[in-house]
Amino acid sequence: MLAEPLTLSAPGKAILHGEHAVVYGKAALAVALNLRTFLQIKPSNNGKVLICLPNIGTSATWETFRLRTLLTLFSDGLDESKSPSPEQMDALKEFAGITTELSATESLGTLAFLYLYLSISAKYGQIPSVEIVAWSELPTGTGLGSSAAYCVCLAAALLTACGAIGCPVEAEKSVVRWPEEEMDLINRWAFRGEQVIHGKPSGVDNSVATWGGVLRFQSGKFTSLKRVPTLRILLTNTKVSRSTKILVASVKDKILKFPAIMNPVLASIDAISHECESVLEAMAESPSQEYYPVLEELFDVNQHHLNVIGAGHSSLDNVCRVTATHGLHSKLTGAGGGGCAITLLRPDIDPLMVEAARQDLNACGFECWETSIGAPGICLHSLSSLKAEVLRIFNSV
Repeated sequence: MLAEPLTLSAPGKAILHGEHAVVYGKAALAVALNLRTFLQIKPSNNGKVLICLPNIGTSATWETFRLRTLLTLFSDGLDESKSPSPEQMDALKEFAGITTELSATESLGTLAFLYLYLSISAKYGQIPSVEIVAWSELPTGTGLGSSAAYCVCLAAALLTACGAIGCPVEAEKSVVRWPEEEMDLINRWAFRGEQVIHGKPSGVDNSVATWGGVLRFQSGKFTSLKRVPTLRILLTNTKVSRSTKILVASVKDKILKFPAIMNPVLASIDAISHECESVLEAMAESPSQEYYPVLEELFDVNQHHLNVIGAGHSSLDNVCRVTATHGLHSKLTGAGGGGCAITLLRPDIDPLMVEAARQDLNACGFECWETSIGAPGICLHSLSSLKAEVLRIFNSV
């Protein structure tokens, strides 16, 4: 059982290369962003369970004896290999008082928590009375894996609280990680939380949030790159909303209409992913500035390809144009049609140039963050390792 408060974090994700082509069996490189979701879980003796999500302005409290009334729905042969059932989801909606169509972020966050809390408690025989606060540096609804980072943190916290996995505290370390087999269990449970939120997730986002670094995803299989460099990027949110489902369907229509033209483009995107993987591995082995022009050129070529297959948008063209005036190279990340773009920052770049690019992008109405890719996955933190902003959030709730 949980004896002391625990603080965890998991990263967001971006797609470096392979958008849309991955749907057709090509390789995609998914990378962990050093923008993280933080979660603190505290034991409580008041017989209640609290979940607080300050990013989306919602919190809820339930008495544990009321939660026990739902356990019959979650105890019949339950394990992490089973998807949430319609009966379970209907019961959770009724219990949480969610009567409208499921679209509000706060409703989905609450349902994911209830599902994981009850499922893990039923599986491992404990219902701890706890208080949980989760806060994220990631914007929601932008394709950067905020929900997956949340689900991974929840799964890790609840599995630890129930004693299903260990608590890897080491006195001499301020940040620690779980053993591989326990992270695999965290990932499997987090995927169930993602199913509550997204219905049919690919599993890419929660895998990146769990393992971190860089993952190659191809034909439903994940391979984690053993050694990867940490690359600085400028992440830009165009604030243009888009439907991934509609964009995927539009790309499919174009491929069916012009297969002789589009299939070679998909093959070229696949080749870009593999070439980038080779460059990243070489950089990790022997860091050198000479690799950056190659990465920049791969960004440029892939961005053109993504425009050709119909994933582009004028807002993304603006990002590429603005950053190019500062000698920087950008591409869309994710489904396209708006959403986010990433810009590679060389190690020797003048900070004033980065700031000038940020100001120009902000003037277009965009939102920018300077961050890095290749961040570690789910971690357990000592309080001394946390940034002041994170501590302030936890102390104010």
